[in-house]
Amino acid sequence: MFTLVIFIAVLAVLVLSHELGHFISARKSGMKVYEFGFGFPPRAFGWYKDPITKKIKFVGKNYEAKSCPADTLYSVNWLPLGGFVSIRGENEQDLAPDSFQTKSFWPKAATIVAGVVMNIVLAGALFSIGYMFGLPQVTEQLPDSAKVENRRVEILQVIAGKPAAIAGLQEGDAVVKVGSIDYPRLKEMQDYINTHQDEEVEVIVKRGEEIIVQNIKPFVYPETGRAGIGVAIAELGTVSYPWYLAFYYGFKNAFLMFGAIAIAFYDFIKGLFVGTSVAGDMAGPVGIAVMTGKIAKLGFIYLLQFTAVLSLNLAFINILPIPALDGGRLLFLILNKINKKLAPAKFEQIAHSVGFMLLMILILAVTLKDLTMFKGFFINLVNKIF
Repeated sequence: MFTLVIFIAVLAVLVLSHELGHFISARKSGMKVYEFGFGFPPRAFGWYKDPITKKIKFVGKNYEAKSCPADTLYSVNWLPLGGFVSIRGENEQDLAPDSFQTKSFWPKAATIVAGVVMNIVLAGALFSIGYMFGLPQVTEQLPDSAKVENRRVEILQVIAGKPAAIAGLQEGDAVVKVGSIDYPRLKEMQDYINTHQDEEVEVIVKRGEEIIVQNIKPFVYPETGRAGIGVAIAELGTVSYPWYLAFYYGFKNAFLMFGAIAIAFYDFIKGLFVGTSVAGDMAGPVGIAVMTGKIAKLGFIYLLQFTAVLSLNLAFINILPIPALDGGRLLFLILNKINKKLAPAKFEQIAHSVGFMLLMILILAVTLKDLTMFKGFFINLVNKIF
């Protein structure tokens, strides 16, 4: 139940910020917004502020948003996997002055990309708040203004079949001691293992509140000629900045990570064409929910960081030129600007409908994969509830 509540809260923040971007841009551009909804229909309930009595009025699932006397109807819907802003003339022929269709190219483009921009801004804001209190990150090449606490060497990856994996070390383990060195620095650990490659090395790690002691025999990497135990490690710490610098580094980090996501997506697509297995790299709503629950248990600051990364992923996915996504709508808008014959309205509507259907099928397929992968987790969850 904890995982479900946290996941819905995180999803609400991401979706509402994205749709808020569309909403603000549309309203600032003079467009009529019929409905601002969290989740996909059917509607659970909705409300609006009566323009005469100034009181909040609640409506049910069958209420027609277009007949709402207020500027906008706000709603909560039963499928909490997204959200929407219903703008007049966005998906229908409507030549009213406050219609999307009657606006010029730039207000339309701004309204389409505003959701993506808002998700990037949200990520930058979350990183900035995190830097005021301290965010866990790699401590290499930090500026002098950075304050680093709780510096540690952490295992980022364990290579299957190698000594560390056989000994039971896991990703996320913090190295407490290697041989005779307490709390080693990154290079100290690497050098110690390399110089003791002919003997077993005592490795002590901390996993949560548990201390684990293992004696591990190193092996020599043929590529480098140096000894190791089969892990990828990094020196991490809790990094903070003065508040007036936290915003700069927070938004800088957001833009750098957005670029890293683009590169990772390129590698993902390339893997599809060269035959590399990528199925295990995909996670749907269920997988993200499970990860959200696990990260939330690490602490609020970890959840803050994870939410920022999810927001950047949502921004990147949405800006891709795929029908039904913001990037697809922007592509058709540009094509219409160049030549309306390139993308007639009827073809655009069909493309968005097909794109949405394929997107739902993809979400369903990935969700089924997640349910299979995390079957034990959900069995325990059901047992706890009932």
